[in-house]
Amino acid sequence: MSYTALYRKFRPDSFTDVKGQDHIVTTLKNQLKAKRIGHAYLFTGTRGTGKTTVAKIFAKMVNCENPTEDGPCGECRICKAIAAGASMNVIEIDAASNNGVDNIREIVEEVSYSPAEGKYKVYIIDEVHMLSIGAFNALLKTLEEPPSYVIFILATTEVHKLPITILSRCQRYDFKRITIDTITDRMRDLVQTEGVQVEEKALRYIAKTADGSMRDALSLLDQCIAFHLGKELTYDKVLDVLGAVDTEVFSRLLRHVLERDVLGCIELLEEIVMQGRELPQFVTDFTWYLRNLLLVQSSDNLEDVIDMSTDNLKRLKEEAKMVEMDQIIRYIRIFSELSGQIRYASQKRILVEIALIKLCKPDMETDQEALLDRIRQVEDKVENGVVMTVAEGTAGAAQAAGQSIVPKPKPELPKAIPEDVKAIVAKWPAIVGNAENPMKIHLKGAKLSLGGDNRLMVVLEDGLASDYFNQHPQNKEQLELLLSDFSGKEVEVNIQTVNSEREFEETYVDLSKVIHMEIEEEE
Repeated sequence: MSYTALYRKFRPDSFTDVKGQDHIVTTLKNQLKAKRIGHAYLFTGTRGTGKTTVAKIFAKMVNCENPTEDGPCGECRICKAIAAGASMNVIEIDAASNNGVDNIREIVEEVSYSPAEGKYKVYIIDEVHMLSIGAFNALLKTLEEPPSYVIFILATTEVHKLPITILSRCQRYDFKRITIDTITDRMRDLVQTEGVQVEEKALRYIAKTADGSMRDALSLLDQCIAFHLGKELTYDKVLDVLGAVDTEVFSRLLRHVLERDVLGCIELLEEIVMQGRELPQFVTDFTWYLRNLLLVQSSDNLEDVIDMSTDNLKRLKEEAKMVEMDQIIRYIRIFSELSGQIRYASQKRILVEIALIKLCKPDMETDQEALLDRIRQVEDKVENGVVMTVAEGTAGAAQAAGQSIVPKPKPELPKAIPEDVKAIVAKWPAIVGNAENPMKIHLKGAKLSLGGDNRLMVVLEDGLASDYFNQHPQNKEQLELLLSDFSGKEVEVNIQTVNSEREFEETYVDLSKVIHMEIEEEE
């Protein structure tokens, strides 16, 4: 006997087996129970969500000799005839290939004949949006006032293409995309029935790739099982079959981009290409990764929304602190534009390389997000001690933004600054650069000032950074050890907290500005 694809073999035969469409199943069951059956239904939704399946179950239910609350009995002769496609009472029509006026007129003529057996004649018209205008017009009158024994079920993935005159004559049911959890649970049951061993992580990736379609998920699962027949289906094997890239690669790529490392990005892309990965799938998955990064940065409690392992989520949260929101939005925009271009491009790799260079070099663009990224790039160079002229640095960026540069008055100098504190301030960018994460991240926005007893004062904005040092004394001690190594003297640090940068400027003297000013005057 020939092999039957999984999505056909496990197609639901009753309402109980229909997953992810409880709102529709409950409504139809209540209508059948109360005998309030409509004459025309419109099932709409994305591919593989169960429109035709529910239509066939409903057609069986209205004709079944022994219906139950959950669905047709499946044992009576009418149920068996419908399942075999031999029933004269259920007529399934593909509107894509039968979309002319003559095809619909044949239906209109047949409607006048009562069913040979059973109670209802059910017409299931799939992809109904493919009908011509003339065909729709021919169907209108019959659709509005069919005989009492006729039910029309129209199914479509593009409901916006239907005339309003058709929509107004039907009860409309919108099929939702099926959740990743629901698809995973269904596939887990099926592989147990089939006796196939599959990793949970592999099932979840297939469910995510299916994009809300149960049929697509089962087709992908079928493909993966066939490729590794007789062996356990692992996450890595699924990636091989689908030409996809592991999440860890996206993390490495993002870090190359944040470091403005064009060569690192191109080498990583070369590695991806040599592994035989599909570039359109890579672009889609990286855009999805950036979306997850944006969500993590926007809120703290999104574990249920982001389908990701605990380890990957931890890494994502760490990366969310390394990048600004406008940067992520710019990256998503560039890769979203790329996903629309790459599918039909002949030189896919070159398009991806151009996009990666754009991410690393915001000066290639002139929009607002790119401008903010350029300003941030200048600030990073200044923080790391790179000498820049005014024209190259902040002044040029400010002029590009249409802003005038107003010189600020010099801060009032303290009476005396200890030499060891001066040395630490002068080396501060290098000290922060040599710190390990997460201390390095928390010190990035720190300001330096001088305490009443000439002790070094590290001022942090209220939040994660200040909590890191104030609530964990060992972290403060670690910072003091780090500063002692650089200065060669024992250093005691005073941690202070402010609510904003403005409060810092009003309350404290910024030592970094003082020291820099002295250096400039000496030069």
